[in-house]
Amino acid sequence: MFRTICDQVPRDRDYPERTRTLDILRRVLAGTIYDGLPYEFHEERTSGGEYIPLRYRRPSVRYALARIVVEDSVGLLFSESHFPKIECTDAATRDAIAAIVRTAKLNSVMVEAALRGSVGSVAILLRILRGRPFLDVMDTLYLTPAWDALAPDTLQYVTERYKVSGAALAAMGYDIDDPDTIYWFTRRWDAEREIRYVPTPVGQIATAIEDDARSVRHGLGFVPIVWVRNLPGGDGVDGACTFRAAIETSIEIDYQLSQAGRGLKYSSDPTLLIREPAGLDRTMVRGAADALVVSEKGDAKLLEIGGTASQAVIEYVRTLREFALESVHGNRADANRLTAPASGRALELMNQGLLWLADNLRISYGQGALVPLLRMVLRASGIYALHMDGQIFADCDAGCPIALQWPDWYPTDSADRQRDARTVIDLVSARQMSRQTAMRALAPEFGITDIQAELARIQAEQAI
Repeated sequence: MFRTICDQVPRDRDYPERTRTLDILRRVLAGTIYDGLPYEFHEERTSGGEYIPLRYRRPSVRYALARIVVEDSVGLLFSESHFPKIECTDAATRDAIAAIVRTAKLNSVMVEAALRGSVGSVAILLRILRGRPFLDVMDTLYLTPAWDALAPDTLQYVTERYKVSGAALAAMGYDIDDPDTIYWFTRRWDAEREIRYVPTPVGQIATAIEDDARSVRHGLGFVPIVWVRNLPGGDGVDGACTFRAAIETSIEIDYQLSQAGRGLKYSSDPTLLIREPAGLDRTMVRGAADALVVSEKGDAKLLEIGGTASQAVIEYVRTLREFALESVHGNRADANRLTAPASGRALELMNQGLLWLADNLRISYGQGALVPLLRMVLRASGIYALHMDGQIFADCDAGCPIALQWPDWYPTDSADRQRDARTVIDLVSARQMSRQTAMRALAPEFGITDIQAELARIQAEQAI
């Protein structure tokens, strides 16, 4: 069914196959994959009386399984209570990183990047405007990266190329003769400039003529884009999609629920069956107050649908949901089965599949995106002085080691905290752990933000 639905999505041969794949996955994530089907689900026949197959109808019920899995995993990745603590040995660089996180709204940027990148990849663009860093999340279906041959993890340039109408270009300030013509819009980011090219009509031989008036020189010495691959797998450009394995099952769920809803509507309005001769006025309106008068040999019945079929569909859909969530490591826990509050460890065991997915995403969007973004802004401070939080940061140490300390998946209860504290006390008493390491281990659970200041306060209290 998925392939049949994909065939209804318009195909543009001028774009590479990768663009079409990402476009279809974006439609699945947004819930618009069925928009290309020509008929609503309740339309059973055309105006000419021909039967409309289900594969050409848009489901009336849509269970957004892909969106649910993505949002659950991203919630464990960059929500307010799960954003990692960023550690750096240099105090000045640590202050700069804290200012970057607040000024660039890095938390919301990473949430958006992880949501949009779930289809396979995402790009994050850095701009320095009036001394302030701005981060823009970009879809990658129209972006093509080129990597340095001697440094495969370093971008050489990124090209953006897509079609746009002449009317849209005219609204952007371009001098366009025919607003109905479709043009190629092209721009490229390299280590020194953001180059815009003169739009060329589709179908003509493309000539790369730089638009000097609209091109910008950033002079950073590196491509100001972080290219993020979603999950291990995929190809050299895109990673694996988070929800790809569940798409077919999700479509089956949508159609089964739509059919069940259709059956319930028919049960609410049963069909009247009359066996001739009935002597019945065919123009009568059926209702509870009407009586059917039939002859001696006539008969009349109401054809109703029993509830057994609907219940079977519901059970089938529940099974499909379990299979789909298991295939993409989604959250299969049922809150109705919890009879008592569960500890953080119990919730981890219950949602092990989802945690596995989020743990892989921590690698892609933590070490693969968040750390490179911070280093990129720190490097930019050597070219442009950054004005953040009322301070000026310049020539920050971009080579300083940056570590991400991720919080626990689920908040611990008092019993968990007591066990952890007792374990730390035993280790410190046995001289198997230093006080500073012990404080660092307990800091996230007890809300300690400055470990050195806390140790100094403890020492001062002991001296009294």
